[in-house]
Amino acid sequence: MCLKNRVLLGLLLLFSSPVFASELPQQSPVPGGVMIIPLSAQNKMKPEVVFQGKPVMVVASDGRWKAVLGVPLALKPGTHKVVVTRGDEKSTVLFDIKDKQYPTQHITIKNKRKVNPNQYDMKRINSETARIDAALQQWTEKASIPFDFIWPLKGRVSGLFGRRRVFNGEPRKPHSGMDIAAATGTIIQAPAEGIVRGTGHYFFNGNTVFIDHGQGLVTMFCHLEQITVEDGQAIRQGEKIGTVGATGRVTGPHLHLGVSLNDERVEPTLFFPPQSALKH
Repeated sequence: MCLKNRVLLGLLLLFSSPVFASELPQQSPVPGGVMIIPLSAQNKMKPEVVFQGKPVMVVASDGRWKAVLGVPLALKPGTHKVVVTRGDEKSTVLFDIKDKQYPTQHITIKNKRKVNPNQYDMKRINSETARIDAALQQWTEKASIPFDFIWPLKGRVSGLFGRRRVFNGEPRKPHSGMDIAAATGTIIQAPAEGIVRGTGHYFFNGNTVFIDHGQGLVTMFCHLEQITVEDGQAIRQGEKIGTVGATGRVTGPHLHLGVSLNDERVEPTLFFPPQSALKH
């Protein structure tokens, strides 16, 4: 084979080589949901996709490139678009978002500083916010995206995603994950393989671990009693990452489980199997 043909073959393989997705998450076209947006045929160059200035995951599935978009909780219902770039060509793809009204949850917190932090607390919170944002904005190119998540523990669902939260009578941001109540010390396992992109003790989140699964898919685990992994560590599915605790802003021991996609917090249950491991 001549050099020219080898180069052409190499380019063809590069452009058609899929970013493998073991199984796509469930689609839910609502704020806080996930959109699966069909793009071009898989035999064409992998496109780059952006939504509201943020890169969007693109994987190969059923012979096509597909964008896997985390829908912002604050996104208004209606028609929206992603920008698709392939080489020098740019285009847009439209998608529709339906309305969803999340319920309100009233919570009483004994430690009033966890609701109205003082000046010293705010200085700490602002510093921690930058670290949390850096972890959730991770973008790691990866040839295989592990969507076959397993539940990190068994327990009772004590807090649903998206609920508008009122602490001690004062409205706050919607709940960005789901809470699973379990006894202090219960082992928490990684839902899928990835890289630890941050650990630490935070004012609101308590002891926290972030796992980067590739292309903007990051899981977060908050309020831990103990953290058993280190920043930068490669994690296997099912590996112990810590134990359930009651650190940070809590009313009792539980795991706050969060899923972030293109730096937007989305409904965790869309990535997990039916909740046979959980109690309601």
